[in-house]
Amino acid sequence: MTTKPAPTDIDIHELIAGRWSPRAFADKPVDRAQLHRLLEAARWAPSSNNMQPWRFIAFDRHRDEAAFNRAFDTLAPSNQKWNAHVPLLVCVAAYSLTPKNEPNKTALYDTGAAAMTLVLQAHALGLATHQMGGFDRDAFRAAFSIPDEVQVIAMVAIGHFGDASQLDEALREREAAPRARKPLGETAFEGAWNKAFE
Repeated sequence: MTTKPAPTDIDIHELIAGRWSPRAFADKPVDRAQLHRLLEAARWAPSSNNMQPWRFIAFDRHRDEAAFNRAFDTLAPSNQKWNAHVPLLVCVAAYSLTPKNEPNKTALYDTGAAAMTLVLQAHALGLATHQMGGFDRDAFRAAFSIPDEVQVIAMVAIGHFGDASQLDEALREREAAPRARKPLGETAFEGAWNKAFE
C-alpha cells in the first residue's frame, strides 16, 4: 500500500494529505541524490533569528553498514522489527544554545519544522518516511559522541514503500487501519484557550 490519503474535513494539498507513516519498506537503496534533496529541503526551513538549530545525522545501510547498525541498535525492539529492510535512518537533533550560549527557546520548534520539510520532500519524491520517538537517546548519544548541548529528538526511517503482506499480523493490521486525528475543535482554538475553532 503506497497511498493512504487522509480523510480530511476540507481539501488540503496532496503533499500534506498524502503523507503517511508506513511500516513496510522495500529492501532497496535510496539514491544518494535523493538523500541530498531531503537534506537540502530541510536546510531551507524557517528558524528564529535564522539560527538553524537542527542537526541531521544520516545513516545509509548500503554506504556505511557499521554506522547504520550502531544507529539501528538504539531503536526500540518493536521498531527494529519493522525497520529490518529500511535503507536509511536519519537522526533529528537540535543545538539547544544560541550563539551567546543562552538557551534557544525555539530550537525544538524550528527543528520540527525542518524535519517536516524533509519528510514532505521525501513524499514529493515518492519515498516513504516514518518518524520515531522509540529509541534509546542515551545509547545513541554515547555511540556517536553527541555533545551535551545537542538534544537528540527523533529518528526517521526513509526508504521505498514495501509489501505490507510481509509484516506480521499485528503490524499488517496497523498498516491497513484508517488514518485518524482528533477533531479540529480539540486542537485548534480561536479567541481564547479551549474555545474551539468553528
